[in-house]
Amino acid sequence: MSGAGGGPGIRPRRLGGACGGEEVDMRTRVRGWRWRRNPLRRRADVVEAWTVLLVTVLLCVAAPLVGVFAGLHAHDEARALAAAQRAERREVRAVVVGDPAERPSAPQGDRRQAYRAQVRWTEPGKGVRTAWAQVPAGARAGEPVSVWFDSRGRSVAPPPGDVAVWQHAVTVGLCAAGGTATAVYLGRVIQRRIALRHRLAEWEREWERTGPRWTQPRM
Repeated sequence: MSGAGGGPGIRPRRLGGACGGEEVDMRTRVRGWRWRRNPLRRRADVVEAWTVLLVTVLLCVAAPLVGVFAGLHAHDEARALAAAQRAERREVRAVVVGDPAERPSAPQGDRRQAYRAQVRWTEPGKGVRTAWAQVPAGARAGEPVSVWFDSRGRSVAPPPGDVAVWQHAVTVGLCAAGGTATAVYLGRVIQRRIALRHRLAEWEREWERTGPRWTQPRM
């Protein structure tokens, strides 16, 4: 009983494994038919296969590398510019003397946008100084603020910090990678249309050679 029961149980597994192997092998052959010599493959199919491989490499390798290199280059330039601005400009801790000359249109307490206001600070060897400078929108009279001046004494924006430098680098890198990927995709669309025309032309020439053998009347 055990032998009789075991026999039928083994055969379906063997048949199932064999059929599964044949099915997988058939799918593999169908998917990779452009890479092997066969009667159905044409020159346009070979070009198509290499184009797909090239596009895959460009999208997965070249585009990210372009983004990385562009981002690193932008980071170096932005960091050098920030260092030059820090060397040229000077920071002063001052006190707001009066209300801003321009009424803030931003919500109350929003300090992201700067406005001109009169500030006062004490400079060693020169005494008390007063000037108009850019202050945060939420600054009020009597509040201490940090203001920046250039070598000519003009109020300027503070030099970009590390966060701003990295944000600029990441933005440039993403734009470069996206632009490269878009160019590759558009090139792929154009190449595919051209390849389709060549493939149809090859099929037409092949049918001109083989068609008469199928259409000739048989005696």
